[in-house]
Amino acid sequence: MHRIQLDKDIQPLSEFRSKVAFYFDKVKKTKRPLVITQNGKSAAVIIDVSEYEAMVDKIEVLEDIKLAETQISGGLGISHKDVKKRFSKRS
Repeated sequence: MHRIQLDKDIQPLSEFRSKVAFYFDKVKKTKRPLVITQNGKSAAVIIDVSEYEAMVDKIEVLEDIKLAETQISGGLGISHKDVKKRFSKRS
């Protein structure tokens, strides 16, 4: 995901409401998220669908890595040698 440009990617809700289509196009084109503020505080973030999907994919991979590390540290891993044996039996 592209980084937010603070001077361009933060808009108040009133401005966003008046130009919704413009801001949707901008998010899609720049691939940068848009922060919407309400009463001077951040309220929502709008991101492009493809950027969201890529972010979810990355999170899933990181969760898998964390699970694998936990399993290995808990003694649930198997050696490379044992994996080779298991796969050679399948052939």
